[in-house]
Amino acid sequence: MQEQTIIIADDHPLFRDALRQAVIGMEGRQAIVEAGDFAAARKAAGAHAEADLMLLDLAMPGVSGFSGLMALRSEFASLPIIIVSATDDATTIRRALELGASGFISKSAGIEDIRRSIQTVLAGDIATPENYRGGQEQDPDVADLIHRLHTLTPQQSRVLTMLGEGLLNKQIAYELGVSEATIKAHVSAILLKLDVDSRTQAVIQLGKINMAMVA
Repeated sequence: MQEQTIIIADDHPLFRDALRQAVIGMEGRQAIVEAGDFAAARKAAGAHAEADLMLLDLAMPGVSGFSGLMALRSEFASLPIIIVSATDDATTIRRALELGASGFISKSAGIEDIRRSIQTVLAGDIATPENYRGGQEQDPDVADLIHRLHTLTPQQSRVLTMLGEGLLNKQIAYELGVSEATIKAHVSAILLKLDVDSRTQAVIQLGKINMAMVA
């Protein structure tokens, strides 16, 4: 059986260890790559193009809420990502899946449940907690926003998440290796697709998706 590469991205060493134990207990051979913050998670994904799965803590240092998921989905479109979070209400789970997660694991789940979820996603299916019943987005504004976000190109999604991090156009241009004029064009397209007038309003819209996580 071919070795599977799994990236575990969580800033709590004890929970990283729990996830590691879940992975180690599965059949076959696994190579585990660990990351303790979002920058390390992104670096790990870039360094391991062959990775089969990432387990991503929703509350990672260096990123706000779903912005990390969105950034990784736009940058590494073929990498399945399971969100791992202590915030496990139906709204958070649904939004994670709508924004591209392949599964969701509650931090209150037992090791066998974690293992089953990982195996489900590795098999190509979507993994959700047993008590999750799905349903529709209750906030029509957020439903519309998620629809608009899906119209962004991968590069536009990356630019939007970097705007959310407070980066200037020239900083984004440097990070992405393109001209500042290209970033300005991307920003203009983002504002048009999100139906807002300024980059500040775009960032405010992005923050609406994370409102359900505020406890």
